Amino acid sequence: MSFFGFGQSVEVEILLNDAESRKRAEHKTEDGKKEKYFLFYDGETVSGKVSLALKNPNKRLEHQGIKIEFIGQIELYYDRGNHHEFVSLVKDLARPGEISQSQAFDFEFTHVEKPYESYTGQNVKLRYFLRATISRRLNDVVKEMDIVVHTLSTYPELNSSIKMEVGIEDCLHIEFEYNKSKYHLKDVIVGKIYFLLVRIKIKHMEIDIIKRETTGTGPNVYHENDTIAKYEIMDGAPVRGESIPIRLFLAGYELTPTMRDINKKFSVRYYLNLVLIDEEERRYFKQQEVVLWRKGDIVRKSMSHQAAIASQRFEGTTSLGEVRTPSQLSDNNSRQ
Repeated sequence: MSFFGFGQSVEVEILLNDAESRKRAEHKTEDGKKEKYFLFYDGETVSGKVSLALKNPNKRLEHQGIKIEFIGQIELYYDRGNHHEFVSLVKDLARPGEISQSQAFDFEFTHVEKPYESYTGQNVKLRYFLRATISRRLNDVVKEMDIVVHTLSTYPELNSSIKMEVGIEDCLHIEFEYNKSKYHLKDVIVGKIYFLLVRIKIKHMEIDIIKRETTGTGPNVYHENDTIAKYEIMDGAPVRGESIPIRLFLAGYELTPTMRDINKKFSVRYYLNLVLIDEEERRYFKQQEVVLWRKGDIVRKSMSHQAAIASQRFEGTTSLGEVRTPSQLSDNNSRQ
């Protein structure tokens, strides 16, 4: 970034110490495009240099101080004037004075707390970034560099299956079961649907993955539902006693971990939506929330020994319990 004033201009650049070796991750920007950013995790140190390159070597740059900040903030699109910061760290790099030649300033933010995952949604954005500032009397010189943060989770062995009996009295009675209630982002949803009573002429059945983004509080709550995936289970009429398997791979879809009440500003939840359509185009559906979480490629050193064992066992764990919630299907004659 260049600043022009009194015959001097300066180019500011933020360079990470481990830029060559640090992994990058794709992240969706506000305009829907995907770009790659340096990837960090909670507790990792963020260090590097702020490089100042003077364009005119024979002239000095006066300033009122140089600093760098590490910021985590939430921006609600309907309230763009207010940025809600949940992490704000500052390092002073230089006192007020003059710079007569190009130079670089080292910085280090040690074991930085990054409690939430980076997120860009329909109505909200959570971002982390470094911001270098050269304070000037007229206009400051500012350079920002975004990074991406992923949150890793290790769920305990208890990961109950979801088993529900649903129906419309004397017309339809089905039982569906999903093997788990918590899935990592590369997981496979395995399940079965049993038709115990069929007196409605069903012609189509599918499972949708619904993402629900909730922002705001009290009377100013906004819900945005986004259908991430549609998975056709059946095309044709089922018969009594029929069993239909479900196998849905999550890796191919654009998913984030479940986020609940992030800094009391927003939530992101996921639902499996079972949809049946009869020959008269009436739709019957049943939603069930599932928890999504991000699993690390390797077991991190910061995990306890017990957590590491639980993570390894989780892959082969079958359900240890059942949640049985009898409930009636909603007859939603108006389209979803």
